[in-house]
Amino acid sequence: MKLATRKNGSRDGELLVVSQDLSTAVSAAPIANTLQQVLDDWHNLTPSLKTLYNDLNNHGVSDSFQLITADLMSPLPRAYQWIDGSAYVNHVELVRQARGAEMPASFWTDPLMYQGGSDSFVGPNDNILVADEQWGVDFEAEICVIVDDVPMGVSIDQAASYIKLILLVNDVSLRNLIPSELAKGFGFFNSKPSSAFSPTAVTCDELGEFWDGKKLHLPLVTHFNGTLYGKPNAGIDMTFDFPTLIAHAAKTRPLSAGSILGSGTVSNRDRSVGSSCIAEQRMLEIIEHGEAKTAFMQYGDTIKIDMMDKSGQSIFGAIEQTVEPYCCK
Repeated sequence: MKLATRKNGSRDGELLVVSQDLSTAVSAAPIANTLQQVLDDWHNLTPSLKTLYNDLNNHGVSDSFQLITADLMSPLPRAYQWIDGSAYVNHVELVRQARGAEMPASFWTDPLMYQGGSDSFVGPNDNILVADEQWGVDFEAEICVIVDDVPMGVSIDQAASYIKLILLVNDVSLRNLIPSELAKGFGFFNSKPSSAFSPTAVTCDELGEFWDGKKLHLPLVTHFNGTLYGKPNAGIDMTFDFPTLIAHAAKTRPLSAGSILGSGTVSNRDRSVGSSCIAEQRMLEIIEHGEAKTAFMQYGDTIKIDMMDKSGQSIFGAIEQTVEPYCCK
């Protein structure tokens, strides 16, 4: 099942059921008005949504319409919680190596994780608005899961059962603001603006053999200014799988239904597949040449993040954004 949220003038939009090929959609009313409503009552509401999804794919629905990605918000326009991990420790290792810093051994056994802003996600085609391009605008292509209510202290083995939906995210970073924030010893804030998620969030069964209950085994494809930038496989070199991330996040507190957990920047040790963010490319340049040569994003630059099935069909729909100046009015 594939679910999306259409802009309708309200904060949380209108829930849509989307066809498997992403071509058409139908309103989910009166089953549910919003995706959060579904996540709050998953067991009772999803059977009716699944029936509507099957009808849309197999027979057509009279009130269906063409899906226009520009009309969509992120599947969850705002969430109770947005937690981002760093599951691809290879990526972290590169950053430390480029700085000439030794990586603590604990990074391989204890996930890095922070709680990001979840009150102002933007749509998959909405602009990346930045007041100053000198802040070092960077994209970060990641995989995410959405969970229902997760009890505190859940085990890794139990955690997989709480994953209800999977989606992609562009977790934008303002790289030049990060060092001074981390130097304070209190984490990210100004350096992490609003994230954009894929047009649809999909149930695990939609991914078939490529979802093993823990990892998604498909390339995450990024195009920067129309040129292929990276296509690392999300299932390779993922040190901490999603159940591990969930168990870590719920170690000392429960997670509410609708909490989103990100994988962190997808990264493979095989450098021929490219990167999922500019920072990683810059780290490789520093290691090889002693200095970074690739610039961060500028006004007018575009980013596209997508994932295709084995037939070349987009699974989630693409995140496609342009960096534009923000002027406070």
